[in-house]
Amino acid sequence: MSADDEGRLARVALTWLAEPGTRVVYQLVERLGPVATLDLLLDGGSPDGWLHSTVAARSAAGDARAVAAEALDRADRLGARLVTPDDEEWPARVADLANLRLPEASRRVDAETAPPLCFWVRGSWPLGEALDRSVAVVGARAATGYGLHVATELGYGLAERDWTVVSGGAFGIDAAAHRGALNAGGLTVAVLACGLDRPYPVGNTALFDRIADTGLLVSEWPPGAEPLRPRFLIRNRVIAGGTVGTVVVEASARSGATQTARRAIYTGRVAMVVPGPVTSAMSVGAHELLREQSKARLVTGVAHVLEEVGRIGADLAPLARGPQRPADTLDDDARALLEALPRRGVRDVDALAARAGVDLRTALRKLSLLEELSMVVRRDDGYALVPSAQPGRQAAANTAEASGAE
Repeated sequence: MSADDEGRLARVALTWLAEPGTRVVYQLVERLGPVATLDLLLDGGSPDGWLHSTVAARSAAGDARAVAAEALDRADRLGARLVTPDDEEWPARVADLANLRLPEASRRVDAETAPPLCFWVRGSWPLGEALDRSVAVVGARAATGYGLHVATELGYGLAERDWTVVSGGAFGIDAAAHRGALNAGGLTVAVLACGLDRPYPVGNTALFDRIADTGLLVSEWPPGAEPLRPRFLIRNRVIAGGTVGTVVVEASARSGATQTARRAIYTGRVAMVVPGPVTSAMSVGAHELLREQSKARLVTGVAHVLEEVGRIGADLAPLARGPQRPADTLDDDARALLEALPRRGVRDVDALAARAGVDLRTALRKLSLLEELSMVVRRDDGYALVPSAQPGRQAAANTAEASGAE
């Protein structure tokens, strides 16, 4: 076996001995290399008491190198491949997870957030290329119709603009985002918390097959690994750190989606939140994230997301505006004269000029312009509003009536 093959086998064995993200293991690999680290741990030389116990327990269940070799054979039969930092397709961005420190991390899953040692990948796209321009779209499993609509639109719109849509393959928001990207003919990546041969949830098996055909299925766990509860949070750090930004569409008060967004923030990524109805339990977590995290950005669609993650100055979202009315193009004097006209009846030029606060010559010139724009009509005894110009003044008229003016 070549030194390269030994290193790959050792990375798989280390991921089996200790869960991905274990910081001590990552640091040992960085210092000693994967083969020497594996030898050290198997010889009982772990510098961490918890890790020592974990390695001993796992070793009692089987030989780490034999388990790793079986995993590689199983992946070959599955049509999957192992990707390590020595491969060209390794996603360089995940290295930033080495700096991820979550405040008040009382649980091991919040403290063990180191970069991956390897990935299992199913699909033809190079992993690094797929994640180079990528946005994560995550949210509630028990999503509302509103959330599903927004997630689908985001997935479709991002894929249509050549951004990879990344999510976790779960029911609800995740699946909607994946399907939106697939329907746009774009690239989508599902990052799983279990082996590639037993994607979870089983109800999304057909979706996972579609993703593998045109995008990528990715996992840190070897084939056969179960979707244990803590693994979803471990997985979420990869979704956060491997993408340019993370969008939370819907999230309840206790949601893994908000944990993904927090991991994005503390890895230096962009965290975005789509607001929802304040009466919806599925938006409580999303709204709290906006309140608690000053770096979280509110977004309402693809244009806002692209403004946050795109190139500076090249992906600015258009300003939100209502429908443009003919009066929007008028200068102050013309607008004042238009407002000075009664909703019904006629007013002479002198009265109009006085009411608008302009001199007579300016009034005549602007009224001529308004006549050309078919907004006023000249009568024998003055000027009147054209009926079609009435709706544009309705809001101002309502305000005037409320204040007692004509």
